[in-house]
Amino acid sequence: MHNLVTRFRRLQAEAGDAGMSTAEYAVGTLAAVAFAGILLKVVSSPAVQQALTGIIGRALK
Repeated sequence: MHNLVTRFRRLQAEAGDAGMSTAEYAVGTLAAVAFAGILLKVVSSPAVQQALTGIIGRALK
């Protein structure tokens, strides 16, 4: 009986953390999407596009 109680308590402890990894993945995904959106805004700005075009042009010469 003691073995059964020990296993049950271990299962309860593991089940308590089961949703934690899902929440962490959701926060990580949200942060990655926000960072990608900011990066897209920065890279698509005319000043950055002109600078990148200049760098690539000089590298190809």
